[in-house]
Amino acid sequence: MKINKSLYILFSLMTLAGLVLSACQPQQAETVRTVFVTQEVEVEGTPMVITEVVEVTPTPDEVSAGDDDVVTYESYSTTDIPTLDPQTAEDSVSITYIENLFVHLANYDLETAEIVPEAALSWEGTEDGLAYTFNLRTDIPWVYHNPVTGETTQAMRPVFDEEGNQTGEEPAFVTANDFVYAIKRACMPTTGSYYSSIIAPLIRGCEAVLNAEDAENIPQEDIDAIGVSAPDPATLVIELEFPASYFISMIPMWTLAATPEWVINEFGENWIEAGNIVTNGRYVLTEWVHGVRRSVQRNPLFPEDMAGSGNIERLVINVVPDVSTGYALWLNNDVDDSNIPDAEIPNHLEDFPDETIQVPDLAVFYIAFRMTKPPFDDVRVRRAFSAAFDRETFVEEVIQGQGLPMIHFAPPGIFGAPPIDEVGVGFNPEFARQQLAEAGYPNCEGFPTVTLTGYSGPDVANWIQYAQGQWQEHLGCPPEVIVIEQLPFNELLDATAGDVPDSEAPHMWTLAWGPDYADENNWVGDVLWCQAENRSQRTCNELDDLIIEARQEQDPDRRTELYRQLEEAFFGPEGEAPFFPMYVRIQFLAQHSWLTTTRALFGGEQWYNWSIDWEAKQSAQ
Repeated sequence: MKINKSLYILFSLMTLAGLVLSACQPQQAETVRTVFVTQEVEVEGTPMVITEVVEVTPTPDEVSAGDDDVVTYESYSTTDIPTLDPQTAEDSVSITYIENLFVHLANYDLETAEIVPEAALSWEGTEDGLAYTFNLRTDIPWVYHNPVTGETTQAMRPVFDEEGNQTGEEPAFVTANDFVYAIKRACMPTTGSYYSSIIAPLIRGCEAVLNAEDAENIPQEDIDAIGVSAPDPATLVIELEFPASYFISMIPMWTLAATPEWVINEFGENWIEAGNIVTNGRYVLTEWVHGVRRSVQRNPLFPEDMAGSGNIERLVINVVPDVSTGYALWLNNDVDDSNIPDAEIPNHLEDFPDETIQVPDLAVFYIAFRMTKPPFDDVRVRRAFSAAFDRETFVEEVIQGQGLPMIHFAPPGIFGAPPIDEVGVGFNPEFARQQLAEAGYPNCEGFPTVTLTGYSGPDVANWIQYAQGQWQEHLGCPPEVIVIEQLPFNELLDATAGDVPDSEAPHMWTLAWGPDYADENNWVGDVLWCQAENRSQRTCNELDDLIIEARQEQDPDRRTELYRQLEEAFFGPEGEAPFFPMYVRIQFLAQHSWLTTTRALFGGEQWYNWSIDWEAKQSAQ
């Protein structure tokens, strides 16, 4: 989703209370809120269209949390939504909203994880595997929700003549050209999309545009050469650089979702705000007060046969300070589900066994190294710190059993992933001490002060303190040598970005990776490849040639063997160790019995397939 991402960065779920939503008491429906409103005005007799930020009170006919006849999902988050833009989203929070506000080319079946039609009714590839043709639905409307009046209407698309002059408007439906625009937009370096680097190697011409020397002045012929086209409104063709056998597993990704060009042209970055945004999904955005609250409700114009199996009409999500606050709301029946603070897990499992679900979300958490920053520019130091970390004890005692120890990167269930215990060094204190001594630091003598940065939250504080203690116990490094600190999640991402100078980057940091699609390339290819974002600053070498060979290999058995070799080359006793995996998460969630969910392993949560026993919920209030 991303985790995920996302990145389908499922790491954000830990700071976020999983994907838990918020309580909204009935009186909060009267709270004044801030929205973006576009209107026509006259200035000195000249008609103009302006957008302004106004405060409004919801009208009585709007759906509000607490209405007896409206099935409402209430929960919380500990963070704002980073973005609602499909092309720039890289975290699990954003990706879940985008999943519900926008349709994608295809979707994941929650029970089987199979790729199923969504905007694309069907697709077929050429014999050489270098092009795919998608046959699209033509009945999905673009819609606009007015947050002042509460009305949802079909959006109007401007019509232009051959000279580029607007000649009128027409009701807007999703077309192949909307996907063409979105995919080309994802390839543009000025869009600022992390996931551009994920799709660019596959789509013909995309990588050349993404890596253009002059990002502001890309020749139009290069943009036109990107391998995506629309022979007609119902037909989309995507051409590939090589016959990637895993491409179809990627088509549910949010990065490839259609976006409304005319709205983005009008509002720029503010196109995603309530009062501006035009969407095409099962829900519409009704409110977004940044850092405070957001809500969505069912799109009344969405095709009924795609609406989903759930009955939730409205979702209300409030922002709270931390998971403990959210969990207290759950205990008080004010929210439908919640993460459980690590310290509360034993009591919760005892007190609420029937209101606990386990979610194996396949997010792998790790501690990364800046490989170009001494002393971690020495591979033996990286191996030592990795092998001195007891993962089993960490899972049992620190995260209260919410996971499985991992000694390589890709988790079970991902195509090409090796068995969980067969590749990698794992916990080996003797090997760790040997490696550190060979690097010139026997018993950590003479080791310089280094930083370990985690993202904010008490649970992560426990992680990095545990790591600090492990390196003291098994390597002899005193606590003052490992300086631990925490940053808000977005600040941590900024601090560890690939373009941050070594002098400003931390030596080590916590992150995680969750699956965007069910293939090992999403792990070694999209994270470890030297031409990916490369936070660790890996130098390109023969392993990157092997990554490229594996992604292009058509024989599934040969691909699996190549990925086993790659995992060993990164995490085995002779491995590069750009980071060390700690565990794959199996998360405990508190979920009231009136809520029925199937959690998504890939992409965002599908709220439209969740249900609430409304009578049972109301009786518990």
